[in-house]
Amino acid sequence: MTMTRRNLIAKMLTLTGYTLTLAFSKTGLANWMANDFRRQTLDSTLSQLFPEQTLLETNKINLKLPRIAENGSVVPITITSTIDNADTIYIFSEKNPVPLIAKFSLNPALETFIGARFKMQETCDVIVVLRADKQYYQTRQKVKVTLGGCGG
Repeated sequence: MTMTRRNLIAKMLTLTGYTLTLAFSKTGLANWMANDFRRQTLDSTLSQLFPEQTLLETNKINLKLPRIAENGSVVPITITSTIDNADTIYIFSEKNPVPLIAKFSLNPALETFIGARFKMQETCDVIVVLRADKQYYQTRQKVKVTLGGCGG
């Protein structure tokens, strides 16, 4: 393949476009993470993420969590749901320094199933909020932690 000046310029412009896109997307992601994953109380996190929204209690979100976590640095969680069109799932730990543990974006056409592991500082409620059809549903379960996993 011969390299012409036109091909070289086209490749350089393409590479420059990719570089600029990556640079600006990293800046946007960093701001998102800094705002959502910062030290604050659970109430202020919930009011920041769900302003003027009502979180409806439901039993259609199934949590598989240990009742007693001997090591708070590795707490497994499995989330399934029978609510249709779920597109976002949030996991919170009530007494962690950063209450928002994770946020998952889902394809609404797929079955809702998430498995993860996270850290817990102390015994508290784990809260899962699910968004489907612009409604927010929540469920919670208490987990007793015998050895904290957040360095405390």
